[in-house]
Parts: sequence; C-alpha cells; structure tokens
Amino acid sequence: MSANHSLSGKTVLVGAGAKNLGGLISTTVARDGANVVIHYHSDATAPDARRTAEAVEAAGGKALTVQGDLSDVSEVERLFATAKDHFGGIDVAVNTAGMVLRKPIVETTEEEYDRMFAVNSKAAYFFIREAGRHLDDNGKVITIVTSLLAAFTDGYSTYAGAKAPVEHFTRAAAKEFAARGISVNNIAPGPMDTPFFYGQETRSAWSSTSRRRWATTSPRSRTSCRW
Repeated sequence: MSANHSLSGKTVLVGAGAKNLGGLISTTVARDGANVVIHYHSDATAPDARRTAEAVEAAGGKALTVQGDLSDVSEVERLFATAKDHFGGIDVAVNTAGMVLRKPIVETTEEEYDRMFAVNSKAAYFFIREAGRHLDDNGKVITIVTSLLAAFTDGYSTYAGAKAPVEHFTRAAAKEFAARGISVNNIAPGPMDTPFFYGQETRSAWSSTSRRRWATTSPRSRTSCRW
C-alpha cells in the first residue's frame, strides 16, 4: 500500500467482520497497520469474532469486537458510537453484512421479503448514515453489494432487489459527504469460496459449462447470512 493511502494507525470498522469476506477484510487491513472494529451479529458468530480479533492482534493491530443486529437502527448507532469512543475516531467503514435467498418469486413469503430488505437495504442505509455522522474527515465508506445487480438471472429477486437501492444510497451519500472529503463506494463481487455461497448453489455453479446441470440440481430455496 502506498504511503499516500497507508492504513497505519487508522481505525477500520467492518460490519459483519468476523468471518467470510468480512473476516478476510478485518485481517487484511490489520496487516496493513490498521486497528479494527469487528462487528458480529449473534452469539453463534462470537467464536469467529474472537478468532478474527486474535488474528488482528497477531498482525500488530488492536481489535474491538461489537455484537449487534444491523437491521435495528439503534444497534447501528451503538456500533459506531462504541467504535468512536474506544479508538477516538473512525477512518474507514466497510459493510459486508448480507443475507441471500434463492427462491422463485411465486414462492416467496412476505416475511422473507421483509427480512431480506431489512438486512440488505435498511441496514446498509443506516450504516452509511452513521458513517456520515461519525467518520473522520477524508474517511472512506464501502458497502459490499453483488454482481447479480448486472445479471439477468432467476431466483435472486429479493437478494439482488434488496441490494439494488444501495447503489443510489451510495451516490447520494457520495454527494452529501464530499465536502468533508469522505468517499463512498460500492464493491460488487461475484461468487466467493465461502459458506455464504455454499448454501445457495452447488459446486457446478462455478463452471459456465455446467449451468444447465446446476439449474436442474440446485435446491429451489436456500438462505445464507453473512454477518
């Protein structure tokens, strides 16, 4: 990393930072010199958060773990306030939290729809809002969305649909936070070799030559959560 973009001594808050992509981000920025606030969702994820915190500290950084449900706005507020109080400021906020559902539209329930939008859209909005309130000047805000936003595919109507508004949240925030030098961006990765992906597709999904077999063998409904 160049001196102009050094993370040395900076504080990075990672939403869903205990495992999968979030865990990788947490440990990577620690190796680049950052202190890391590792958010995790539930008691089930607490062991992952502890292991990631240990890895951050082994890399030379300081770690703080904070549990909370990001679909609850008060919990998002508490996350940022706790991070700022502990480290004195926040330089980078990365939200990797997400929930994916592969299910036909005609079979999707109202409860599933509401939950998908709570995790993928509402939580993202208020994460950005709190980042705008708490980040130091010249900070960075990054939200992980999905490459499915550019895909013409079936089964992911609530997942990609709930991630789609985040693109506009990001554009609006980039305009509104620009005067303070805060950049706001999305990153839209494709499938990754983590349990977040395993729950949705079979291994055949990795091969473009196997798409026909994948379509006939994949379960009709699966849910995975990244936080």
